[in-house]
Amino acid sequence: MKKDNLLFAAWAVSFIAVLGSLYFSEVMKYEPCELCWYQRIFMYPIMFILALAVIKKDQTAAKYSLMLSAIGGSISLYHYSIQKLDFLADRAPACGRVPCTGTYINFLNFITIPFLAFTAFAIIFFASLLILKRKDSV
Repeated sequence: MKKDNLLFAAWAVSFIAVLGSLYFSEVMKYEPCELCWYQRIFMYPIMFILALAVIKKDQTAAKYSLMLSAIGGSISLYHYSIQKLDFLADRAPACGRVPCTGTYINFLNFITIPFLAFTAFAIIFFASLLILKRKDSV
């Protein structure tokens, strides 16, 4: 896959993730917990950075999406872990009005909002990594 296609794919994933988060909060009226807000803090800039990168065909922006997706993905993985692992949930810090251990959705007993966010961050991370590792200039 060409670098430009990988860049576009990473942007598309970030765009879908942002639309998904807005759908859950604005349409479904699910109030985000504190960890959800942190994940948004890392996902939203990725969408704008990669949009500009796609327009300018600037693959060096993958450095920024790589770092932001690594941090955001780590937060998502932690959030998912405290939702699904009882021994972590018991020790989870209080997150505010909405508990971070709560689940608004639980498809197939494992797909939650933090799982969806982690999946998006992981795809963006690996696409960014491939862009940076590829030697071709296309």
